[in-house]
Amino acid sequence: MRLKGTCWDNACVESFFGTLKRELVHYRQYHTREEAKQEIFEDLEVFYNRQCRHSTFGYRSPAEYEAQAAVA
Repeated sequence: MRLKGTCWDNACVESFFGTLKRELVHYRQYHTREEAKQEIFEDLEVFYNRQCRHSTFGYRSPAEYEAQAAVA
């Protein structure tokens, strides 16, 4: 899988960045790199990790899942 050109090498990361671009980046025009970094951080940390529910985690947010796993 580490050979150059292997299509499965970075599939998870490529899927993540594809979703990020499709849902956020392509709809905005950023004037500075700092503005882009701040908005992407807020989207990931505030929305995705704290509010967005995932079926993989039993329809809980990643933050709720991690909190429950830490207690158990």
